[in-house]
Amino acid sequence: MSATLTASARKSYPQVLSPHNSRKIVALIRATVPPQTQPAKRLAYLDWMRGLACLLMFQAHCYSSWLTLDKQKTEFFRWAQLGGTLPAPLFLFLTGISSALVSEKLRAKGFTSAAIAKTALVRGAQIYALGIFFRLQEFVVGYPKSPWTDLLRVDILNILGLALMFMGVLRWLTSAPEGSDPIAIEKSRNRAIVVSLAAAALISLVTPLLWTTSAFHRLPWPVESYINGVHNFQQPQVWLFPIFPWMAFAFVGLSVGLFLFSGDARKKEISAFAGLGAIGAAVCLLSLLFDGAPLRLYPSAIYDYWHTSPNFFLMRCGILLILLSLTYAWCRWGFAQKGFSPVIQLGTTSLLVYWVHIEFVFGRLSILPKGQCAILKSTGGLLLICAAMLAISLLRTKWKNRSVSVLRPSPAPAAAIPES
Repeated sequence: MSATLTASARKSYPQVLSPHNSRKIVALIRATVPPQTQPAKRLAYLDWMRGLACLLMFQAHCYSSWLTLDKQKTEFFRWAQLGGTLPAPLFLFLTGISSALVSEKLRAKGFTSAAIAKTALVRGAQIYALGIFFRLQEFVVGYPKSPWTDLLRVDILNILGLALMFMGVLRWLTSAPEGSDPIAIEKSRNRAIVVSLAAAALISLVTPLLWTTSAFHRLPWPVESYINGVHNFQQPQVWLFPIFPWMAFAFVGLSVGLFLFSGDARKKEISAFAGLGAIGAAVCLLSLLFDGAPLRLYPSAIYDYWHTSPNFFLMRCGILLILLSLTYAWCRWGFAQKGFSPVIQLGTTSLLVYWVHIEFVFGRLSILPKGQCAILKSTGGLLLICAAMLAISLLRTKWKNRSVSVLRPSPAPAAAIPES
């Protein structure tokens, strides 16, 4: 910087360019970096669950893409696909928990309800836009084989973005007035928990009806697809992610996150997580009891346990709560944080590895021939995908840390700017 100045200029500003003042200037610039540029403290158990969701997603996608048709009729493939029913609920559930924790932390910092809602809306819009861009990328890479209708497909990123926006509105509607006392704030949090659970229950209960009615066929199929995943196939598709039932998992996560951030749960954290695990086991039992009960809420013609049934929704919610409790214990007392954890690492960059792995499993860059592999060969490809995604995750973290370190305030005095 000083090398570009003329000798006369140096004489005119001797104090500004002195080593002592140079250190002050650099320290001042670093100190004025906005707080949001500093890396936030992450919760290990949430990242571990995201990493688990990534691994389950990898195996479900790899076997689905690469196994031959006869191998896809085996018991092995059925179990692999059963594990594949958890990643999407996990991502949505964890999005709800994270949304609750972020909103509560912003409130504790003095943000207004409107500002907190705006933050959720903006973040949700960003994720939704990423979903649209992802579909556009897949269309371009797959052209001319990719149909134009794929541009309007309802994918997991679309529903994640919408869920964040809806949860932001819910928190705004149930929030306490500005300047409320702690009791009123606690009541508003409890109110939000009840409303979130009610929203999840309503979404789950009406899903079988919305998937089996022709009432929405008059709507344009891109719009109807957000209701029941019909796409352009005239009937709902189980591989898509419409609002019903998928958004219900986010609302359950929001209620769990709000509970974990409450005063009592924070004081008795271990008991809170143990209680959630016990509730999860009870919910799984209720799912089995309701499914086997002689009294049916829906006609047998529209009852589909594995896709639209509220009973299967209950089962998955119970499993999510049990996983949350076990993961918390594993990260607190187990080996999850004893050194490097590949699962946690994947969880910190779950959006990136989701985005990248799709092309190497389903796209033109698939590392194995689609629909032509045996179980052993597909398993080798799965291990390769896991290793590659972990490497990409590490590179992303390293690059991000290097970028943030430039802006992070340093406790040591800044070095003097040389006057060459």
